[in-house]
Amino acid sequence: MSDPTRPEPGTCLAFRWRKWDGSPHWRHDGIYLGADRWGDWICQPAGWQSHRPGREFTAESANVTLIPSDGTWTATCYGAMHPRHVRIYIDLAWDVRWQIIDGACVPTAIDMDLDVVRADDERGIWVDDRDEWDEHRAAMAYPPEVVAQLEALALDLERRVTAATPPFDDATIDAWLARVPQDAGA
Repeated sequence: MSDPTRPEPGTCLAFRWRKWDGSPHWRHDGIYLGADRWGDWICQPAGWQSHRPGREFTAESANVTLIPSDGTWTATCYGAMHPRHVRIYIDLAWDVRWQIIDGACVPTAIDMDLDVVRADDERGIWVDDRDEWDEHRAAMAYPPEVVAQLEALALDLERRVTAATPPFDDATIDAWLARVPQDAGA
């Protein structure tokens, strides 16, 4: 039985991001894959688009994004052969949720700048964009309780990624990557 608050697996959608001040941010075209105990998974086949004001890119390889139910982060995972050697890219977020927009059920979120990255090269694992975090938390007046929660979460996610704790383990990532449709046109 399908969940009436989610699209059917195989449904095309657009994951819509905004900034804390409400300004538009990334929009990622993708396909809803389904859910497991970790949350909902969407994919972006190679060749599909992402764009934000002033910037656009085409996915170089397929990826899957986990949207957990707690609403404070999303994790985009790439195959072992990703051209930039990124395996996991976690966006710390706020208010990640599913909404009905223009009659379609789509994920939306507020990008909170901090990211946890795992690269499969000499860069390893790190918390990224601390400079952007510092700039935006002052300029957009992030509430102190949100700042404290997300700073602690960034360190916890970095620890979990380093330990390869599911869902940040290769087996979980590869199982969802195997579900990306190979015939999905851009």
